[in-house]
Amino acid sequence: MINGEKLVENPIRWAMVGGGRESQIGYIHRSAAQRDNNFHLVAGAFDVDPKKGKDFGVKLHVAAERCYPDYKTMLVEEAKREEGIQAVSIATPNGTHYEICKAVLNAGLHVVCEKPLCFTTKQAEELANLAKMKNRVVGITYGYAGYQVIEQARQMIANGDLGEIRIINMQFAHGFHSEAVETENPSTKWRVDPNIVGPSYVLADLGTHPFFLSEVLLPKLKIKKLLCTRQSFVKSRAPLEDNAYTLMEYDNGAIGTVWSCAVNAGSMHEQKIRVIGSKASIEWWDEHPNQLRYEIQGKPVQILERGMDYLYQEALVDDRISGGHPEGLFEAWSNLYTRFAMAMGACDRGETLNDIWFPGIEAGVEGVRWVENCVRSADNGAEWVEYQ
Repeated sequence: MINGEKLVENPIRWAMVGGGRESQIGYIHRSAAQRDNNFHLVAGAFDVDPKKGKDFGVKLHVAAERCYPDYKTMLVEEAKREEGIQAVSIATPNGTHYEICKAVLNAGLHVVCEKPLCFTTKQAEELANLAKMKNRVVGITYGYAGYQVIEQARQMIANGDLGEIRIINMQFAHGFHSEAVETENPSTKWRVDPNIVGPSYVLADLGTHPFFLSEVLLPKLKIKKLLCTRQSFVKSRAPLEDNAYTLMEYDNGAIGTVWSCAVNAGSMHEQKIRVIGSKASIEWWDEHPNQLRYEIQGKPVQILERGMDYLYQEALVDDRISGGHPEGLFEAWSNLYTRFAMAMGACDRGETLNDIWFPGIEAGVEGVRWVENCVRSADNGAEWVEYQ
């Protein structure tokens, strides 16, 4: 139960790069990070326009002198302060993540980074090695993983409630970009520009979310090979895809599918993950995030609700309010930021947290690796490729 008592000794002095007034994602970062008083926003480089960034930062109650024109200036100036920043969240377009993350780690600071971490597995592994060398925590904001019933699903699988795992079906298939909305919407325009987002659109932007959920639920399952096909139904988006199907074979004989799509006309989100075992199946849908569907062969369907005593104890740790009350994406993100803070605090004290998981640098690396393999398969005529 999260009840507001401190989980870190002192709030982590925190800054943001990006996440300004026009950002789609900046507010949820700030709300999640500060909800449990684990982080304190003290600095930032909030906008590529320094004047707009400073105006915005001051209206977030950040001191004017700590609203910087760019992240490089921020890192230099904060290093001079006795009480300078300890961690930085990166909420900028994808093409900047690698450079900023590398600079922040080299400055000896913890990182929370939007996905994708970068564009290539080589870059991702370089950042992972740098984080290890600097002994810094890197968190990746796979925000949907913070929902409580995801932990329930994880424990059910680990406990053998589903039996032997055979099939994992995943999808994130909304319909909001079924037309070329980017011609009128700047926040979408950069997402379909390969110079900014790299080699993929929906695989990296959407598919990596349910793919990471599968890693949370099935941490020991490893991909042997995969096949991917991708399409640009809105032709102006080529060579980037707005629809893709990925088929995977795992090392235990199980198979998995991921449907990544932004042209599923009429759909709100349709992010789902279904894990099918020899005895039972579970299914989670992000439009009903407080519920986990549990289906045992030969028995009526059960709907497990968050916050209830019948759940595994591990699924109740992140609870803020008793069952029956709805919680949402802000709470899920807050759960992840709480875990980031605990890991950062432990790291600074020279301790290790063995009993807590969070989407760390390894999740960032694997997300990039998965996209890279999918693109390689699709661009080679949708052929099976060994997972590298």
